[in-house]
Amino acid sequence: MGNSCSNSIKGLGSRSAPMSTTSATVLHDRHDTGSPESERKHKVYKIVLTGGPCGGKTTAQVRLATFFENLGWKVFTVPETATILLGGRVKFSELDAEQSYIFQRDLLATMHQIENTFFNQASAIKDRNVLIICDRGCMDPSAYSSQEDWQRMLRDLKFEEFDLRCSRYDQIAHLVTAADGAEKYYTLANNATRSEGINHALELDKRTRSVWIGHPYMDIIDNKNTSNFDDKVNKLIQVVCDRTGIRSGDRLAKDSKKRKWLISSVDWNNFGKFEEFEIEHFYLLSDESNIQHRFRRRTQNNRSTYTLTSREYFKESGDSIETRMNVLSRDYNTYANMRDKSRASIFKKRRCFMFGNMYFNMDIYKDPLPPQANGNHLIFLETYTTVPKGTPLPDGAMPPFLTIEKEITGESQYSMYSLSKYSKTANKNDFAGADKYKDD
Repeated sequence: MGNSCSNSIKGLGSRSAPMSTTSATVLHDRHDTGSPESERKHKVYKIVLTGGPCGGKTTAQVRLATFFENLGWKVFTVPETATILLGGRVKFSELDAEQSYIFQRDLLATMHQIENTFFNQASAIKDRNVLIICDRGCMDPSAYSSQEDWQRMLRDLKFEEFDLRCSRYDQIAHLVTAADGAEKYYTLANNATRSEGINHALELDKRTRSVWIGHPYMDIIDNKNTSNFDDKVNKLIQVVCDRTGIRSGDRLAKDSKKRKWLISSVDWNNFGKFEEFEIEHFYLLSDESNIQHRFRRRTQNNRSTYTLTSREYFKESGDSIETRMNVLSRDYNTYANMRDKSRASIFKKRRCFMFGNMYFNMDIYKDPLPPQANGNHLIFLETYTTVPKGTPLPDGAMPPFLTIEKEITGESQYSMYSLSKYSKTANKNDFAGADKYKDD
């Protein structure tokens, strides 16, 4: 493994103190002149998501990005370099040993440069905190190379292993493959039941984990004590919050559940600090009633992000899987042409804010209103909490500038899927797992 920069992995049960703004500044502002004008008042925080196959990196990257954007951070998501290059029709089966080495070397060089592009963009932002989420990092190629080839790559590219592992990134989050502790989800997600497939995934997971041993802030996001993938994602968000010094309340606790209220009035003049986004949702056609696809455009200051959410429901077990993927702006029209014409697009403003130690989203439905809103400009408040449905939140926890009409947690008529429908009549293509997502 070479020289390491720490003697232990910081796992979920053994976390060190969050990184301070000062220490983050030292790591990221290497090109500053040292003058007071160049001193950062905000963090630039770089995290690598790594792990074996079917660990949930793609969906976790989207969820983590959304969480921090809602807090007012600027977020960059660095795409996986291997996916980009392999999309150019490179086939490993056609490469001899030397060609394979050249590909892995160039993959590392390309990854390094792509990351530097995002790092430079982050350094130019002075008015807010910045989070950079890398889909794999520069040590990952070593998991797929022999030790001899890896050392040759480092020499050819004039890279130092210590720098790549220990000082380039602020945190490493290893998402353990579903093949280790959540086997049925690995099987369902990969449409494979062969034991050798699972064994291969376990081996890749072990190798990608081992190459990062020695990073001072490495967290293992495993499948223990998780009943679904949301629990795993919340583990990830929690460790990043811990490292960056963000209070998340009980929103990310294992037993935390979404609760939702109908708002009758808002004291807009006393709302406090918030981040506001314009949201558009629409559902896509699906030939199978157990699968739902939903497209989201999320806009702030004329800049948009685009997300495709897919849900698969398994009637026999009652389980469901939800995945999210960032897509490009140029794909918007393609997906728009695939809309489910039996449902309207949903338009709303979303305000994200903290009150006390709790994090809230408030959705304000806009014109054109969804068909089942019956002409009402609905306003919903939601949060995640361990306080059970129907039980009042602790005194002082509910924002006083909001007037609550009633709690609507679990009432399906207030879900986006229900509100968007032009007719209340059921049809054969309605999503069979809709009851699982009554509070979306």
